[in-house]
Amino acid sequence: MALYAFELGPMPNNTYVVVDDATKSTAIVDPSFDSDRVLDWVDQQSLKIEYLLLTHAHFDHIVGNALVKQRTGAKLVMHPDDVWLLERGPEKARSFGLDLEPSPEPDEHFVEGEPFRLGELELQVFHTPGHSPGSVSLYTPGYVLVGDVLFQGSVGRTDLEGASPRQLVTSIKTKLFTLPDETVVYSGHGPATTIGRERRHNPFVGEQAGGVVWME
Repeated sequence: MALYAFELGPMPNNTYVVVDDATKSTAIVDPSFDSDRVLDWVDQQSLKIEYLLLTHAHFDHIVGNALVKQRTGAKLVMHPDDVWLLERGPEKARSFGLDLEPSPEPDEHFVEGEPFRLGELELQVFHTPGHSPGSVSLYTPGYVLVGDVLFQGSVGRTDLEGASPRQLVTSIKTKLFTLPDETVVYSGHGPATTIGRERRHNPFVGEQAGGVVWME
């Protein structure tokens, strides 16, 4: 697998391009602001995006959906529990003074326990709700794409509609923290980290975290 990261937009957001080495099958993950730059780069590499994968559907992670669909015809894949967020994307963007073209509807849905195949590459799907109801993390040995569930030294916000602090902690501790320590964590914002580092040192969910009682 080859993985390419692009930091884009005012927030800023991380958009990823995943390429299966054997077949050159390609997916874009969380197309955000300035996705035309990513698509131009993909064209320069003589790659063709077959899938548009969403870790979750908050508006800043779907800004480029319409453009990607228009230019590539890629199949949009996401968890069904976030479809309502996908549909409300333009409304939420307006509250930030931004215009967002409505996203196309999903073509397929992620199902936990059913691997997602990109060419010969197999991505294990973890349903990791908490930051949003339909957040997913996509794992292949060595790497995990987590969206906004886990960050270097932090965790995803849980003060948003549909979020749950208790679910977030459960998702991280029972799913992500079961992965090998050397697994590199690629988040929706900020730098990469590792599972081992966050398990040991994350101040919110790591071994050194205080005895926080998460209230719903």
